Amino acid sequence: MINTSNLTKTFGEHAAVDRLTLDIADGEVFGFLGPNGAGKTTTIRMLTCLIAPTSGSARVLDYEVGRDDQQIRRNVGILTETPGMYDRLSAYRNLSIFARLYEVEKVDFQVEKYLKLLGLWERRNDPVGEFSKGMRQKLAIGRALLHEPRVLFLDEPTSALDPEASRLVHDFIGELKGRGRTIFLCTHNLDEADRLCDRVAVFKTHLRVVDTPGRLRQQVYGRQVVFHLAGPAETFLPIVQALPFVKAAEAKEDKLILSLDDPETHNPDIVRALVGAGAGIQFVGELRYSLEDVYLQLMKEEPATA
Repeated sequence: MINTSNLTKTFGEHAAVDRLTLDIADGEVFGFLGPNGAGKTTTIRMLTCLIAPTSGSARVLDYEVGRDDQQIRRNVGILTETPGMYDRLSAYRNLSIFARLYEVEKVDFQVEKYLKLLGLWERRNDPVGEFSKGMRQKLAIGRALLHEPRVLFLDEPTSALDPEASRLVHDFIGELKGRGRTIFLCTHNLDEADRLCDRVAVFKTHLRVVDTPGRLRQQVYGRQVVFHLAGPAETFLPIVQALPFVKAAEAKEDKLILSLDDPETHNPDIVRALVGAGAGIQFVGELRYSLEDVYLQLMKEEPATA
């Protein structure tokens, strides 16, 4: 659905995006993660034909960037990080204008639909200049969806939104995914990316790694199981270190933290070994790292390592 090959954008001698190669499947929610200035917004602008690449190639919906730009613009939706609106016009009028630009057949129906879904119907006749930043963001999301695009580019979609409004946006994304829409999501909210995205890319000028959030956790940290004991764990450290399937082990107060490739298979063996050595096991749990932990670790590493 979205394919890039060595996509590059330079400004003078500065490479904002360096040889980006991606393949994003139809119906996938794809998270694009990176720090400010990493080139995420520049990538979106190239893929939506707002700026031209310096080199490389890209295709969106089987249209070629640089050749089929008008078709791409017709068939994608975009929410920019700082969406512009006509401040003196009402919310209803703003959406009506863009619906007509997108040649939406049932303009009034679509405008009413999204104003109601986004909780803005009661303010439909108010000038957008009077809206809060969060309300303007919701209106911009509605504008991106008016023509029911097959591919949606979202740049920080929940920026400035309260938790209730953010939940509404998350539900939207889930609903759109269920309808087979492809979503390219740039976000600094890593919990949001973890919950919504099928795969994520960690990006800083060039691509560092692409995978599912779950596999990235395992790639960076492996799987770690914590055995909570009724007493100091240091005594039993040699017992678990002697087991051939334990990759690493450490003791912290009353906890044994073990690195394993296959906890489901080997946890019962560990329990038997510890009980046989006189340990009192209170409970066992797997140590879970957040996507934020993974992201920060990858940002510390050199590109070749990641």
